[in-house]
Amino acid sequence: MKTGLSLIALALAAAAPSILHAQNAPAADKAKAEKPADYEPQIRTTKLSGTFGGQRINYAATIGETILKSKDGTPEAAIVTTSYVKEPRDPARPVTFLFNGGPGSGTVWLMMGAFGPKRVAIPGDARDDGAPPYPIVDNPDALLDVTDVVFIDPPGTGFSHLIGKANPEDYYGVTQDAKAVAQVIRLWLNNNGRWNSPKYLGGESYGTTRSAAVANQLMNETYNDVALNGIILISTVLDFAAGADTPGNELSPITNLPSMAVTALYHGKATGASPEAFAEEARQWAIGPYATALLKGQKLQGEERAAIRRDLARFTGLSETYLESADLRVTPSRFYKELLRDRGLTVGRLDSRYTGKDYDSAGEEPDNDPSFYGIDAGYTAAINSWSRDTLGFKTDREYQSIGSIGGQWDWRLGGRDTNAYLNVAPYIGQALRENSGLKVLVAQGYYDFATPFFAAEYALSRTGIPQDRIRYTYYDAGHMMYIRDEDRHKLSADIRAFIRAR
Repeated sequence: MKTGLSLIALALAAAAPSILHAQNAPAADKAKAEKPADYEPQIRTTKLSGTFGGQRINYAATIGETILKSKDGTPEAAIVTTSYVKEPRDPARPVTFLFNGGPGSGTVWLMMGAFGPKRVAIPGDARDDGAPPYPIVDNPDALLDVTDVVFIDPPGTGFSHLIGKANPEDYYGVTQDAKAVAQVIRLWLNNNGRWNSPKYLGGESYGTTRSAAVANQLMNETYNDVALNGIILISTVLDFAAGADTPGNELSPITNLPSMAVTALYHGKATGASPEAFAEEARQWAIGPYATALLKGQKLQGEERAAIRRDLARFTGLSETYLESADLRVTPSRFYKELLRDRGLTVGRLDSRYTGKDYDSAGEEPDNDPSFYGIDAGYTAAINSWSRDTLGFKTDREYQSIGSIGGQWDWRLGGRDTNAYLNVAPYIGQALRENSGLKVLVAQGYYDFATPFFAAEYALSRTGIPQDRIRYTYYDAGHMMYIRDEDRHKLSADIRAFIRAR
């Protein structure tokens, strides 16, 4: 499965945080695989202060391991959470649980790029992050003025890991992972006396898939007793059929078309009044004339076919000759290579504002994603510096910013037929129908091909999903819209308003 990842980097700058006090629990540097019963979780708390949303806030930053156990009490997984809690503590204050995607991605991207008290400062104008040192700076866009925040690294991501002879099949899957994260949330509520706090759940990329699945576990399946006030979906992927670039699937060309249009406009290959206006024009054409044409298959002939080909060229910036050779169905990977072939450049998948230069210009697909390799080093440096040097987490483990567990992932929902495509949007629908106080915020970047904005809209417009409590916001960047300063400010303001409006 090709799902969106989430990335961004951080490295320690000259200005260290104002550390008022540090209180450390016993450390466990390595998983004691031979004796899991002896595994002692590491928990470290550092008292800090900062200015967020214009307010000076004292807060406790706690990085620690939550131990998940088997039915016989044997430790199976150490799940690392990093929580930022305003002091003095208020049990009625909102708390927001956040994670990234992959599956296999740590929370480095959201924590060090968007909502943590510090962020890595890398270029936001589609330039690469260069070489270290990378500045780690104060982040006034962090959400601590309106909510406490808990970043969760699910099993196999970040510093989180399985213990002893724990079976990966019990943790690496849509439902298994959701159960583990839901358990971590309940334990955090227990340990911190926060059961009556307003609760928000949010994720980025596959983290939105996880958000739907975790909400289902908390409110409908395993526990049934944790009501949520809001779900925050950043770069959303819920219905995986929309992104399945397989022969015969006509949905993918339709949901990708508006992303191609705004990308062509950005790079001067199309003409439109604005990204917003051109995106809307592309939406209407994609779901109308284009969808009708694709469903006709080989019966689409003559002038009708020629008219569709002309419009498709206008929206995508590709030649009619190329579009005819592709049978009017251009996969995203081909689009990345073809759009700027005449300039010897490719465009990015995670953020199509980025351009890269391949070994040569003759290939069918890009060598790599320039919007990924352009930012990953900074984020990895940042999370290691912040977690180890500032928060004092002691471990010999490597931080898994983008791990390999996706290859082991069980994509079935509750043991359903593996031939059925994955769609967790109905979980959102059930949650909204059964909780009148629940709202959903959907944040999408225009230049994101990993989780296209029109695919997110399509997934959440299906039958059984109440529309009156879903809000959409859009940004002039890609998958990690927060790397662009203007969009990080906007995203933060949009989430603040969402939480305050409960």
